[in-house]
Parts: sequence; C-alpha cells; structure tokens
Amino acid sequence: MKASVSLITYNQAAFIAQAIESVLEQQTTFDFELLIGEDDSSDGTRDIVRHYQARYPDRIRLSLNDRRNVVYVNGKPTGLGNFANNIRNTRGEYVALLEGDDYWTSPLKLQKQVDFLEHNRDCALCFHNVRVLHESEPSRIEVHYTGAVRERYELADLLKGNFMHTCSVVFRARLFSDFPSWFFQCPLGDWPLHVLNARHGRIGYLDEVMAVYRKHAQGVWSAQTQVQILAESIQTARWIRTSLTGPERKHLDDGVTRWYRDVIDLCRAQGDAKAAGRFAAAYLRRFPLRRDIGRWYLLKLMIRAGFRR
Repeated sequence: MKASVSLITYNQAAFIAQAIESVLEQQTTFDFELLIGEDDSSDGTRDIVRHYQARYPDRIRLSLNDRRNVVYVNGKPTGLGNFANNIRNTRGEYVALLEGDDYWTSPLKLQKQVDFLEHNRDCALCFHNVRVLHESEPSRIEVHYTGAVRERYELADLLKGNFMHTCSVVFRARLFSDFPSWFFQCPLGDWPLHVLNARHGRIGYLDEVMAVYRKHAQGVWSAQTQVQILAESIQTARWIRTSLTGPERKHLDDGVTRWYRDVIDLCRAQGDAKAAGRFAAAYLRRFPLRRDIGRWYLLKLMIRAGFRR
C-alpha cells in the first residue's frame, strides 16, 4: 500500500465526521488506508468511527483503545500511546497525520505530498500551509504562514522548535525502528516524532493551503494557556536532548533559551512573581554557563519569589 492516514481522536464527536470525510474525499492514483485510533471516548466519538468503518470496510481500519492503558505525563492523561500505536500499525510507504478536530480542504493533498516525496528523495517528510479556524470567532480565519517560507528545512531548524501543524505533515514510514522510551515522557508527541524522522532526511515545504487547524476550548493544545504551552515545550526539549549529539544540542538549547525568556516575561506581565522566579531558577539550573538572559535579572526574580539557589 502506498499511503496510510493516521487519524487519532478522543472526545471529538462534534468534529470527527468532518475529519473522516476530508480523508475519504481524497483523489489519488494509489491505494491508501485510513487508520483511526480512538482513545475510548465518552461522548459518542467511538460510535461515529464505527459507523464510518462499517460503511467503508475496505478503506477504514479501527484501533479501539482502552483508557486503562493510557500514557500519563506529569500525572495527566495524554494521547501519546494512541499516537504511537497508530503509527506503528500503519501499512503504507508514507504516513499522513490528522487529528480528529482538524480537517483537510484539498482533495489532492495526499496525492501532492506523496508525489513530492517520491520525486524528492532527499526529504524524509514534508508539510504545507494551513488555515487556522477559531471556533469562538467563526469569522476569524487566518493563514498560518503569511511570510516567506523556505522550500527546504534541516534537522537543525526543527530543533529550535516545531513549525509544522500536525494536519499538514506526511512522512516516509518506518524511518526508525520504534519510538524510544523517552518519547513517552514528553508532553508533546508531534515535535519529537518529526525530530526522529528528520534525522533521516530534509523537510520539504509545499506552498499551498490544504488543511484547517481548529482552535477550540476542548483542544488538547489550543485550550492551554501560553505559559502552559511554553512549559510543555521546554520539558519536551529536555527529553529530546537526551538523544542528540553535541552540535545538535546547541540548536535545541538556542530555542529553549528563547522559550525561557518568553515564559518569564509572560509571567511577569501577568503579575505572577512566583512562576517567574520558578522559571528563572529552572533556567539557571539547566544553563549555568549561558548568558542569554542576564543572571542578575534572574537572581532578582528568584529573590522576589522567595527562591534560593
């Protein structure tokens, strides 16, 4: 089989039909499958995906999970197990990613990205532009990349932070043998996956808008505060770093330093001196020799928050 679409979902009954339909509408010259990883939802999502599988048994496979086997990070349930198992069980030469609250807008998306990877053997994965839909403001629809975007990116670029929306990514299957143990310690799944794939080739960009990323109050990522997003990115980077070489770590640390600066400034702007001091202390412990952020400034934040080194 040429391609697999890995779609994961949990409690997305309001959106999942649109996501599935956008895959079924794909026009390709090759066979592809839709593998849906359903994480034991409580809102009827499982009934919806079963209905679609019964209608399209030759196109759709289901992976129905038990929440008793969920992966926890920082004491919180995550979709990491569902995410990893779904990718493990794909059969195609290429894997496209989609989450149950997003959807594709071009019926030629899958064909174009597979064609791109077929003709650009230097690339391990590729992505494209997306529209961002704000559910709280339906008239507010933004294009994610509005400036110049390069045609090629390297692992070094990705180590500074993830710049690809999950619904836009297609990659070559089985570039690595299995997910390393550190992957399941990460609050995020997509960025570590892309890093694992980008070790085997470059990242290509298709300059077209072919999907919608939906921001809504129940979104795993979009519902979080900016402080939470930065904190989880910092923690994920710590685990990614364990698999990197010296030069690669430098690129990662450059991005992490920027996130520390941003989260400290954000906490201060929100009047949360305790959190600002906590992040300042964490930065000094993690980077005792770097001078990207003024050390006296960080120490003052810690003192104000009652911290001691």
